[in-house]
Amino acid sequence: MSMIKFSLVALKNHALLLDMATRAMASATVEEFLDSHEIDYEKSGANTYLLTLPGQSKLETHCALVVGDHSLSINAFVIRKPDENIAAVHNYLLTKNANMYCLAFAINELGDIFLVGRLALSAVSENELDRIIGAVLQYSDSAFNPLLELGFSSAIRREWAWRLSRGESLSNLKAFEHLI
Repeated sequence: MSMIKFSLVALKNHALLLDMATRAMASATVEEFLDSHEIDYEKSGANTYLLTLPGQSKLETHCALVVGDHSLSINAFVIRKPDENIAAVHNYLLTKNANMYCLAFAINELGDIFLVGRLALSAVSENELDRIIGAVLQYSDSAFNPLLELGFSSAIRREWAWRLSRGESLSNLKAFEHLI
């Protein structure tokens, strides 16, 4: 009986060492990828990378890559909780989710919208990181203006009128001129 117990302990220790090695390799791959692609990031703790990704419609997307015990977690903030048309916003997000790679739109307990995903540590590679970070950029940027239109059209109209009345620039609101 004690020999079986010893073997189980040895197997658990071996599995733990393999998990630690896989986690270390995944962290090293993430860091090498970010450095080689000159992506702006900060390291928070041993296994968390906080990225700032540049975009077109959404000027910056903040994304966290967290190397966990068994998977790489991807979390990117897209937009705060909509002011209006929440059902239409959620319908838009669910429709988009059907065709997305490795990521999905989700809401947190406050109603803010994020992109979330998980990747097995054994699948973390430079090519996969390139696909996933590219997907974060594409999905966040392409959804930004439609989400603003659906969830904040009244606020956009108020902002447009306020800027117009004060002679302020409307340049960053031009994409929403059709709402006025």
